[in-house]
Amino acid sequence: MIRFILNDKEISTHLPAGELLLDLIRYRKHLMGTKIGCREGDCGACTVLIGEIIDNRLRYRSATSCLTALGNVYGKHIVTVEGLNLEVSGKKLNPVQQAMYYEGATQCGFCTPGFIVSLAGFCLSEDEKSYENAIASIDGNICRCTGYKSIQRAAKSIAELMQKNKGDIIEYVTSNSILPKYFADIKNRLLELNFKTNGIEASTNSKKYLGGGTDLYVLQHEKMVHADIDFLFNKNNLNGITKEGNKCIMGASVTVTDLMESKIIRDAFPDFRKITKLVSSTPIRNIATIAGNFVNASPIGDFTILFLALDAHIILSDGVTKRELALKHFYKGYKQLDKRENEFIEQIWFELPDKKELFNFEKVSKRTHLDIASVNTAISIKTDGKIIERASISAGGVGPVPLFLAKTSSFLENKKVNEDIFNEAIEIAQSEISPISDARGSEDYKRLLLTQLISAHFIILFPKLKLETLCLPKGRAQN
Repeated sequence: MIRFILNDKEISTHLPAGELLLDLIRYRKHLMGTKIGCREGDCGACTVLIGEIIDNRLRYRSATSCLTALGNVYGKHIVTVEGLNLEVSGKKLNPVQQAMYYEGATQCGFCTPGFIVSLAGFCLSEDEKSYENAIASIDGNICRCTGYKSIQRAAKSIAELMQKNKGDIIEYVTSNSILPKYFADIKNRLLELNFKTNGIEASTNSKKYLGGGTDLYVLQHEKMVHADIDFLFNKNNLNGITKEGNKCIMGASVTVTDLMESKIIRDAFPDFRKITKLVSSTPIRNIATIAGNFVNASPIGDFTILFLALDAHIILSDGVTKRELALKHFYKGYKQLDKRENEFIEQIWFELPDKKELFNFEKVSKRTHLDIASVNTAISIKTDGKIIERASISAGGVGPVPLFLAKTSSFLENKKVNEDIFNEAIEIAQSEISPISDARGSEDYKRLLLTQLISAHFIILFPKLKLETLCLPKGRAQN
């Protein structure tokens, strides 16, 4: 039995835990405002809000219901566009709906519910109520006919409305008729629901865990519905980001957004939010797990590449025994892992950088945002400004697995910081890769991209050197 609150009603269902939330909303509950678009998490037409109690506070995040398994909404509050109506009749528009109407921000209306739900999520979030954050909240929604300027104007008016709040968010949005009054009771209702169900740690006793499902449901939709799986988000022992000494330790269910909001991560990597804006969209970042990115084993997995450069380690468990493995030794071949069938990632850890360590991530894709990489790369380098004490470089899209460039990293150690050394490192990196021509570019193009991106690492991390003539591999034309 899966129990949760859908808008203002408590739901109990015996549907398979792998059934998608979108299908329950439309075909079982007949809430047709949540649209079926791409079924891949790209268009935002199926966006809902997921509310849950974290550290005794009610937190809402947007999510694509086309990729969200019912097992992952156990004990939570799900909000569709119908749940945002101020009246049961739906005749009275809330301010988000009014803003979209007044600004002419809708034509065919297919995408409109997703935009409205995402902007409602912005109203409920604890982020600064700036125009920039309002725009960021809708970055996973695609409009095919209206054009975005009118939608942006609507977002701006909502940001200005929310800037007037100086107190509790839930109280403000309910007392000012921004969202329905039932939101004021949701925290207590969730506490009561979880008490009745003895907490949210429901178990299927499966040894296979599902995280956000952002890739699995795209590739294996029918198979996943009836798969024997358990759910990372329902396991309290697999949650959270902590610091022990100089180690940052993450549970397997940590999402991209969890990283973005973590003070530990922000303190260690001031530009981390800027980096993550290059990866996917807000609704996907809200449910996509770092462990899932690792196990997916995509040669261009952005966070796999990022954590390879940080020399991350993973703790694998079969429920009884555990073993530790460096992430760079996890990949044996294309989609082949050093992982037994009944093992799962329990934890991820890496050493936090000190003041002498520099870090950078670079990515090129056909679109700047909301796209997978053609080539990506990350670097972690420890230096006193004159000598490189340690270097760690990774690259994606240039081989069958996410690559740790061992020869290049080893070459840089104990070398003087200068342009000649960097040029040699670029040459060595070319010898370690084996890109193929595919839909994301030719072999030569990917080699060129990696050269430019590694050059970008050095230019950004060592601005005082004024590196302007980093060369391409020998025999290749300058671009």
